[in-house]
Amino acid sequence: MDLDLTFANSRLSGDGNDDIGRFKVHGTYDAKALECSWTKSYVGAHAVFYRGFREGKGIWGTWEVTLQNHGGFHIWPKRAGEGDAETAAAEKEQPAETAVLAIPTT
Repeated sequence: MDLDLTFANSRLSGDGNDDIGRFKVHGTYDAKALECSWTKSYVGAHAVFYRGFREGKGIWGTWEVTLQNHGGFHIWPKRAGEGDAETAAAEKEQPAETAVLAIPTT
């Protein structure tokens, strides 16, 4: 998965792609409460709703498509020099219900 997020003026936005396809991200964040929520909309397809909490340099939380289709996630900035092999290894270490997304730092 590739994901680029921008945080500015209590809003977050971004885009990326994964094994389902290309998507756009739009949402909000509260810097004092360390909380955020957003919608990941796949082009020409469904949307996924996220609610997360900042912890260190990462965000963890839950995602939901429907009441029956939901789970947990954890995202964090990609370290300088970190490649696909390290990201794939990190994804394998997570429980099946957790989706791991590496965010490239800019």
